[in-house]
Amino acid sequence: MKILITGVTRGLGKALAEWYIANGHTVIGCGRSGAAIFDLRFTHPEPHTFDAIDITESTKVSIWAERILGVHGTPDYILNAAGISQPSAPLWTIPAQDFSKLIDVNIKGTANIIRAFAPALIEAKRGVIVNFSSDLGHSAVAGQSTYCASKWAIEGLTQCLARELPQGLAAVTINPGKVKTNTPSMWAPPSEDDAIDASLWAKNAAPYLITLGSAQNGQSLTITTS
Repeated sequence: MKILITGVTRGLGKALAEWYIANGHTVIGCGRSGAAIFDLRFTHPEPHTFDAIDITESTKVSIWAERILGVHGTPDYILNAAGISQPSAPLWTIPAQDFSKLIDVNIKGTANIIRAFAPALIEAKRGVIVNFSSDLGHSAVAGQSTYCASKWAIEGLTQCLARELPQGLAAVTINPGKVKTNTPSMWAPPSEDDAIDASLWAKNAAPYLITLGSAQNGQSLTITTS
């Protein structure tokens, strides 16, 4: 299978990529770190493709998507795993530019990827879009206003997308639980003392994700392990 993964340079995205490659699938990945992308290219050459892309820039995403579709054709799965987080802080203390950056990555970045690739999936009449959410996409926690807002938005965006896609396609959200992701952020990362390792999560989640199909369209799923 051909699996496109955003946020592929670390955390869940990287752990999923490593599992899929080890199990014979073709991975198409993007991330913001040029150095980490270079390492992935060196470790995992063709047919895999890794590119340094800022998913918040819609024009660059569109150009990248055109090239990827020309080389690989339509991916079977799109895993929108890229995201950033914040530490606990009251909303009124969060600088506007930091609020905007998180929203740009977590919501707009996901939408940019969907906008760029969904037409190809629709034309092919197949494909699954998996948007990574959180348990904070279903709850409210003091001090996590921006992150909660972004994940609630992902849940709503995915529910709408699921109703817009034609028969045969699917859009779902995945809540991975608490995983050690080393997520890059303009903030200090939240505590991960009781989180599980990303590679352990991926070992259980990766094979399950590629069983998802049109029957799961619109579902909000939780995949955890211990």
